[in-house]
Amino acid sequence: MDRVDQVRIRTGRIEAERPKILSPEYFHRMMLEGFGEKAQEYVERLREGARQIAVLRYGFQFRKSGFTEETVSATLQSVIDRTQRAVERAGDPNGAIIQGVDEAWEVCLLKFTIEMIERSAGENIGDFKRRGLI
Repeated sequence: MDRVDQVRIRTGRIEAERPKILSPEYFHRMMLEGFGEKAQEYVERLREGARQIAVLRYGFQFRKSGFTEETVSATLQSVIDRTQRAVERAGDPNGAIIQGVDEAWEVCLLKFTIEMIERSAGENIGDFKRRGLI
């Protein structure tokens, strides 16, 4: 915002596609499209020796919904403090406060979401391994 002590607050949800496990069979079909018989035989031998291989794929399809916007007259810090208390009271483990540039707020939102995906990748792989999915 261009005015002193004017803060824009946006509230809403962003959803990202859940990670998918690509099994060796899926990967095999995907890789071999358009390849000849010798290539198919080679990959089949690789597949037989590597049954434990799986790939975790993240889809980068995002959806934002339920967004509201309001402008308040207060200092940035007081708005952050008040918003943080509200998020904590709500008890939503997926709640977050993102401070960003007003003109590029959607870019800030996407950057935050992609960074969350990058940080959670190792945790997701560990979870899938514990469940015997990969």
